[in-house]
Amino acid sequence: MSFFGPLQRAAALAGLLIAAAAGSTPALAAPADIALLKSYLGDWRGRGILIGASTETVVCRMSLKEGNSEKVNYSGRCTLAGQTLSINGTIAYIDAKRRYEAAMTTNAAFSGIAVGQKRGGGLIFNLREKEVEEGKDLTITAQIALNDDAIDVQFQVVYDQTGESLRAEVPFSK
Repeated sequence: MSFFGPLQRAAALAGLLIAAAAGSTPALAAPADIALLKSYLGDWRGRGILIGASTETVVCRMSLKEGNSEKVNYSGRCTLAGQTLSINGTIAYIDAKRRYEAAMTTNAAFSGIAVGQKRGGGLIFNLREKEVEEGKDLTITAQIALNDDAIDVQFQVVYDQTGESLRAEVPFSK
């Protein structure tokens, strides 16, 4: 028996769009850090495969725009098996913590904050969240790599009780 229904696929879709989001206000961020964030402004599209009990194509789009107080706002949408996940948020460099932070909200009741760090000429965001859905514990992990003219999203949703999982990798380009 498979536990992966519409709500689980929606949680998996949320992992796809974690790539851009933040709720904290930056304090005196270095110009180079702000410039790096703004280098990702624009419209992005991605297509990948979600692997779980079955294999399904995931199609995503995301728009990153300049926000207030040296932030980058974003909005995105992914479709999978006739379902749509919408996501919104902001990315910022938090000088006091010496790191990038991305927070998001979704129409699937999933929200979270991912911590980002510079790696080479790009950024890597990592997220690990625990969720309880209909009495089932889920662990959601995601890694988002922003490098040059590409964004690569990898995520996994694991049911803690059974070990069943969903995983995907979706490369984005402008």
